[in-house]
Amino acid sequence: MLKVNDINVYYGAIHAIKGVSFEVRQGEVVTLIGANGAGKSTILNTISGLLHTKTGSIEFLDEKINGVHPHKIVGKGLAQVPEGRRVFLQMTVEENLEMGAYTRPGSEVDPGIADVYERFPRLKERRRQIAGTLSGGEQQMLAMGRALMSKPKLLMLDEPSMGLAPILVEQIFDIIKELHRAGTTILLVEQNAQMALSVADRGYVLETGKIVTTGTGQALLNDDAVKRAYLGG
Repeated sequence: MLKVNDINVYYGAIHAIKGVSFEVRQGEVVTLIGANGAGKSTILNTISGLLHTKTGSIEFLDEKINGVHPHKIVGKGLAQVPEGRRVFLQMTVEENLEMGAYTRPGSEVDPGIADVYERFPRLKERRRQIAGTLSGGEQQMLAMGRALMSKPKLLMLDEPSMGLAPILVEQIFDIIKELHRAGTTILLVEQNAQMALSVADRGYVLETGKIVTTGTGQALLNDDAVKRAYLGG
């Protein structure tokens, strides 16, 4: 479904991503793990078209998308839930969800909102509430619901557990598992490596902009070097 081939991304003179290649197959949960500054979010932002690669290619559903405008990438079925949630703080919950459907026909908006409310009952309770007054966990649910409004074939999640209490982290990962069971393909960037690998079919370990290890989620959970570096083992 997604093929990233030999991308190199720079911030000015800083070489942030160095020859990274990986793939996500339909129906998988694939995770990218690594320390802060390893390049995880940069990779997602490059796939989304927010950043540009100097070399290589990014293909989504066998179509090259590097160089394509971000809104057109969303329209092709690839949506990102950004790091830090970034909901529209002055808008209501429902207005945020409507914004997420901007690539869809108007006839799909109300059914899409109904689907989101079924998946996230808390958002239905808060539908008239200003998003900036929601808790961190509720804002994360809203960011995920907003992305789902575009009916993505591939959902990219950037640090969904960031800043959340442990019980909310478990709730968010339960939702990720539910989305996977419902057929959504997921590319997950997450600093909580234990949780990420526990739900992932496959994982890639990043260090300073390079992929250094790859394997199934279970194999990486049992890898001694990964345990020492990321799992406290």
